[in-house]
Amino acid sequence: MTWFISPAHAQDAAPAPAPAVVPPAPTETHTEVGHEAGVKAPFPPFDTQKYPSQILWYVIFFGLLYLLMKRFLVPRLSTIVEGRAARISGDLEEAQRLRVESDKALGTYEKALADARTAAHAIAQAGTDEAKAAAVKQRADIESSLSAKLEEAEARIGEIKAKALGDVGAIAEETAAAVVAALSGQQPSSDEVAAAVSSVSSK
Repeated sequence: MTWFISPAHAQDAAPAPAPAVVPPAPTETHTEVGHEAGVKAPFPPFDTQKYPSQILWYVIFFGLLYLLMKRFLVPRLSTIVEGRAARISGDLEEAQRLRVESDKALGTYEKALADARTAAHAIAQAGTDEAKAAAVKQRADIESSLSAKLEEAEARIGEIKAKALGDVGAIAEETAAAVVAALSGQQPSSDEVAAAVSSVSSK
């Protein structure tokens, strides 16, 4: 039977492996082209053989950078600078205008303050003058009233004095008549008593 194969038969039937290929040993040392063996290549930017190509690329990139700056960067920067300059100029003009307006407002305020002070001084002076005039008038009224009352009092005193003197004469006449009647036993006449009292009063 072909389907029944023992391990020994399988090992015998397996093909032999291929022999390994050994590369040949290098016979010489490979070096970089253009350089001697054992010498290290210089840094590319410092390689004198590459200067022409480097200068060419520098010129190309410098030209591209110059065109980029001239076409895009410089106009944009100029626009930005001009916009800022215009804004600064506008701000300065606005500040100048506001300063002029503030100076005008300050002048108006100072003038209004001076006018208010003048008006207050005038009102105070008018009030003082009015108070003085009222005081003078009130004093004149009081003095006039006192003078009238003093004259009235003097008149009443004169009347009272005259009345008192008249009463004194009558009392003196009555007293003299009573004394004469008591001493002489006769009642004197009123004319005689009045004459006697008058003569005594005149002395």
